[in-house]
Amino acid sequence: GALINGSKMFWMSKFDPKLAIAKFSEATVFMGVPTLYTRMLAEPTLTAQQAAHMRLFISGSAPLLIETFNDWKARTGHTILERYGMSETAMLTSNPCTADARHGGATERRGGTVGFPLPGVELRVMGDDGNLVQTGEIGGIQVRGPNIFKGYWRMPEKTAEEFTADGFFKTGDVGRIDERGYVNIVGRSKDLIISGGYNVYPAEIEGYINEMPGVVESAVIGVPHPDFGEVGVALVIAKPGAVVDAAQVLASLKSRLANFKIPKRCFVVSELPRNTMGKVQKNLLRDQHKSLFA
Repeated sequence: GALINGSKMFWMSKFDPKLAIAKFSEATVFMGVPTLYTRMLAEPTLTAQQAAHMRLFISGSAPLLIETFNDWKARTGHTILERYGMSETAMLTSNPCTADARHGGATERRGGTVGFPLPGVELRVMGDDGNLVQTGEIGGIQVRGPNIFKGYWRMPEKTAEEFTADGFFKTGDVGRIDERGYVNIVGRSKDLIISGGYNVYPAEIEGYINEMPGVVESAVIGVPHPDFGEVGVALVIAKPGAVVDAAQVLASLKSRLANFKIPKRCFVVSELPRNTMGKVQKNLLRDQHKSLFA
């Protein structure tokens, strides 16, 4: 996008939060993953004055915590624009940059959502029965449009498996569309926990944990269990200087969620494994804890 637009770019050998913040006075747009925003929020040099020259902050590649969304707005005066895309599809949805006549002139960048489908993109949420779900209900996200790839290279069987008969691509993401048309990503279908026959969506539980005092971030994974098939395990990172009690985390969840959604164990950890894009590698966490209930 910057190349097509002829925009000047600042290149760095690695991400340095202090240096990035210093460059705000010379730049207008910053695109980053949520991890970069949290690292910059830890720097005292991040102020509204330092970000005054900036026009737009964009987040993608991983879910942006509502706390990060709110803290960034409070510190800089800027509202992060969160969006959603995949390697197979390019960009699919975005929160509004300006007023969008297609959605009633919506201008609000809503935290916890990835906005509306972009022009030309069709997006639907389907249930396990193959039918569209009702507004606000959770299901599998499917997309169709000129931005969608033609298929996986020399893998015709996988390509056929990932496309529906009417040409929609199965993203593998689980989400919902609210009453105003905003798309909410709940998680990846491969992260779904089926515990005692009930579907448990980790992102829902993580949302409650992340709201608890002293918590920076959490990850909920499913591991094998002899009675329930699978159960949830919560990994929680505490804020610097804060004390988070694992038993209290589970006790707090019990007052807010159905019992089948409550993780069976909780661990307070110093960090979560991430890939180079800042996404939490839940496959590594599942492998690490797979024998917990053996």
